[in-house]
Amino acid sequence: MEYINLGRTGLKVSRLALGCMTFGSSEWAPWVLDLEDSAKILKQAVDLGINFFDTADMYSLGKSEEITGKVLLDLVPRHKLVIATKLFHPMSSDINDRSLSRKHILDAVDGSLRRLGTDYIDLYQLHRFDYGTPIEETLDALNDVVRAGKVRYLGASSMHAWQFMKAIGLQRQNGWARFVSMQPHYNLIYREEEREMLPLCLSEGIGVVPWSPLARGRLAGRAEGETTRSQTDGTARALYDRTKAADDAVVAGLKAVAERHGRPMAQVAYAWVASRPAITAPIVGISKPGQFADAVEALEIRLSEQDVAELEQHYLPKSIAGHA
Repeated sequence: MEYINLGRTGLKVSRLALGCMTFGSSEWAPWVLDLEDSAKILKQAVDLGINFFDTADMYSLGKSEEITGKVLLDLVPRHKLVIATKLFHPMSSDINDRSLSRKHILDAVDGSLRRLGTDYIDLYQLHRFDYGTPIEETLDALNDVVRAGKVRYLGASSMHAWQFMKAIGLQRQNGWARFVSMQPHYNLIYREEEREMLPLCLSEGIGVVPWSPLARGRLAGRAEGETTRSQTDGTARALYDRTKAADDAVVAGLKAVAERHGRPMAQVAYAWVASRPAITAPIVGISKPGQFADAVEALEIRLSEQDVAELEQHYLPKSIAGHA
């Protein structure tokens, strides 16, 4: 496994991050794995040299954090792990048990620490932008949890570039702990982040850890409805169904490049994301141990200029997706 600095920090992370939304409780979503099956995948990730694990408080309403922390801390000393989690989405029906208010941030960080079974979080990320809370309130509270030693680094996820830059500017102006990473929606059939967000991250030295690098399986060449997740994942339908026809040409180009390399489509799709400017580590979602091969072997693929041109040539602009 290769390792790379997360943005301009000295923190070394594996070139793949394991997304932990798959771990938790099938009561939250039918495709989510229980403790026993989750443990098998987490152990395989550790054996492969992955040290970067990304979860969120809202995944299985905290159960993902519980399983991720329990399994990893039984396998690996804490200092060898880079554990990332996120906050924003509702954790209960309580009106204040959500969003990015000072109250919720201070409550949420303690809740995540308790569930993860650790006394600090390596990377604490805003899951989405909060239009209902002054951004200064959010950033001040985040600075406090860093200064208190509960969080090592701060990150954010899908939002507009102007929102992210405004936040960075306020952090710089006030001497607050700064964001060091961005987690955007990015893959071969959704490249809108190339317009502003990725250039911003390059300019500011922000590490980029994109989610959905296989577009919820569409870039793996899976037949529609092949898996339980593809049959029941409402988020995937919201993100991609409206652009299915326009994406067919991109998928066909991916298939042609993959065949030329003698590789599965998923490996080439991963390789393209991992090789793009600004990208630190794609977040891979694994539900079966055998799926690791595509992600790990993708790091060995070297795409030529011709390959990249063929992969990118059929892309059509899209409306923003993934910020909600």
